[in-house]
Amino acid sequence: MPEYDVVVVGAGIHGVGVAQAAAAAGYSVRVLEKNNIGTGTSSKSSKLIHGGLRYLESYQFSLVRKSLKERAVLCRIAPGLVKLQPFYIPVYKTTTRRPLHIRIGLIMYAVLGGLHRDNLFKRIRRKKVASLDGLNKTDLQHVYQYYDGQTNDQRLTQAVMRSAQQLGAELTCPAELNSISKTKNGYRLIYTQQGNEKELHAKVVINAAGPWANEVHQLVTADVNSLAVDLVQGTHIILNTSAPTGIYYLEAFDQRAVFVMPYEVDGVMRTMVGTTEKLYQGKADNVKATAEEIDYLLTNYKSYFPDKVNVKVLDQFAGLRVLPKHDGSMFSRPRDTILHWALPGFLTLYGGKLTAYRSTSELVIKKIKPLLGKRKRIAYTDQLYLLKE
Repeated sequence: MPEYDVVVVGAGIHGVGVAQAAAAAGYSVRVLEKNNIGTGTSSKSSKLIHGGLRYLESYQFSLVRKSLKERAVLCRIAPGLVKLQPFYIPVYKTTTRRPLHIRIGLIMYAVLGGLHRDNLFKRIRRKKVASLDGLNKTDLQHVYQYYDGQTNDQRLTQAVMRSAQQLGAELTCPAELNSISKTKNGYRLIYTQQGNEKELHAKVVINAAGPWANEVHQLVTADVNSLAVDLVQGTHIILNTSAPTGIYYLEAFDQRAVFVMPYEVDGVMRTMVGTTEKLYQGKADNVKATAEEIDYLLTNYKSYFPDKVNVKVLDQFAGLRVLPKHDGSMFSRPRDTILHWALPGFLTLYGGKLTAYRSTSELVIKKIKPLLGKRKRIAYTDQLYLLKE
């Protein structure tokens, strides 16, 4: 039976990030993925590498600081995959968040980013507002501009997996996991690949299955300590309109944040609008965009860009975020990753941000190192360049 220091379940961004970090630290690693690299939640995000300006409202300052630091790292090591884009925040007479509120938030954002020039902001002069993609100017008071990052989430995930493989990590994909059982010094995993049942042994298991994490727990032949979580559906739509020149951070009718951004479809730049937040019940495999969500996003888009005519939805996709179960609003819940020992030597990752995958992965290595011992380090993940292909 093949034996590994670490077996990672799931090849989404956090799974491949852990694989890369573990391989860089000198551990033997195998990744098991049931479909393909980054085709689950990691291909259904808003494609943003950002600090999370709106998280300042829920006082998640450490998350914002960490995310801005990680954004800078990713811009440096993955320049072909992560690029800074101008973000525009229009303020109208009816906007709930007033100009002073937004200025304070942007100042805090800049401070938490170390006042680096990439984190500074400005107000767009009125004579330049006319060039902003047909933005509705009725009762428009101010437009603020700052910068954050954008990526292709699936390509980024694939690039991290390639980096992990170059460091010695192995990938089995597709592989349907059948069972996980405790052994004297680790775990025995049985899976099916191309119709053949196979098995391997891991000293440590990392459950990075995202919204499927608790479903993975059901495959363990022991009592597992699972956290109570909510799955929150987020839908995006792709429109036939030409891509905007930047990313618009808009206040929706219900005061939520909605982004309008450029998005490449089959080599053509289009407009993407997202996202929604809807509590999801059911199996994670069955998530799909609803007509209500599509109408919500399209209506909000048209209210801000009324000059766009014959707007049609070309495509839509829905993904799931994992949030701690709580009676409060979804917006106020913590968005950082929860690292949870479901069993000794069996670590489950709940939630988290695309932007912070690398720092989260390094925290995972710190947690499992006492179980595995120290190895001769091969590389450091903040020094490994990620290539587009």
